[in-house]
Amino acid sequence: MPKIKTPQEQKDIIFENLLFLAPLAGYTDLPFRKVVKRFGVDITVSEMISSHALAFSSAKTLKMLAKSPNETPFSVQIAGSKPEVLSKAIEVLNKQNEINKNHIDILDFNCGCPAPKVANHGNGSGLLKNLDLLVKCLNLIRERTNARYTSVKVRLGFDKKIPLEIANALNDANVDFVVVHARTKADAYKKERIDYQALENMKQVLRHPLIANGEIDSPKKAQEVLDFTGANGVMIGRAALKSPWIFWQIKQGKRSDELPNVIKREIVLEHFDAMIDFYGERGAIMFRKNLHAYAKGEEGASAFRNVANNISEPKSMREAIEEFFDESRIKADFQAFVELNKKSV
Repeated sequence: MPKIKTPQEQKDIIFENLLFLAPLAGYTDLPFRKVVKRFGVDITVSEMISSHALAFSSAKTLKMLAKSPNETPFSVQIAGSKPEVLSKAIEVLNKQNEINKNHIDILDFNCGCPAPKVANHGNGSGLLKNLDLLVKCLNLIRERTNARYTSVKVRLGFDKKIPLEIANALNDANVDFVVVHARTKADAYKKERIDYQALENMKQVLRHPLIANGEIDSPKKAQEVLDFTGANGVMIGRAALKSPWIFWQIKQGKRSDELPNVIKREIVLEHFDAMIDFYGERGAIMFRKNLHAYAKGEEGASAFRNVANNISEPKSMREAIEEFFDESRIKADFQAFVELNKKSV
């Protein structure tokens, strides 16, 4: 087993053209991140974890801190707004980091989640209504954590855009980089509300590296956003659920989103097997939502989703996956298949 490096032995993160996997509740768990990491994503982030849940150290919450051996650097994202609770949560994280030999490289603070159950309690994007408290929380995190880096994820505002106000406030925060989702909380995930111009404006003011997030769904779009905003990298979430290989495509400069189905089948099976290893038999039921994403756009996808929704036994689920993503539906030649595997290992 390879020796686990201490933070001092790890290379510094170079903030240039970085690729991040966005945290997505219910999706970006260890099995999925393990698969995506093979395709060249630079930094993976845990699902958002409540500081309250961390403060009480529930077994379910601590399991969310687990990472795959190939996840370095690894970021853990927490949410909250009460300094005293955040302090207790960080104590738990510090202890886990000591036990697991500094496996948390980055501690990220969520100030962008638009979910009502989060934002309406002053957490997530709710903190964008109180920038003084947001900065206070960030500086507390930096002061207390033993993670090497700290970061924050924000939106452009709560119910109105205040990108420059946010950028100026964050200049008073002791963080290593900032991720900005190019919509307000009120915009939710409406495509027409995306505003990359606001990111470019923030980049001119912000004294920290900026990572762009929102509606980046192809290699072409990633490059366009980098060029337009001057961002130091991009964060991709929903597009990676359907195409975890998007990070490889970006790094290779690929313009096509197509992959041979024989590759897709191997990816889906690898992800499925990792789910069973991590969650046990219930991983088969949990994997249904992932299969919905993987099957999207494939012939017979609707019928396959109906089949998958009625399977709960791992062996039967694996057989259904093998049958649906069969080798007879290869869309590219074998040489491309070989090349992809060499590039993505």
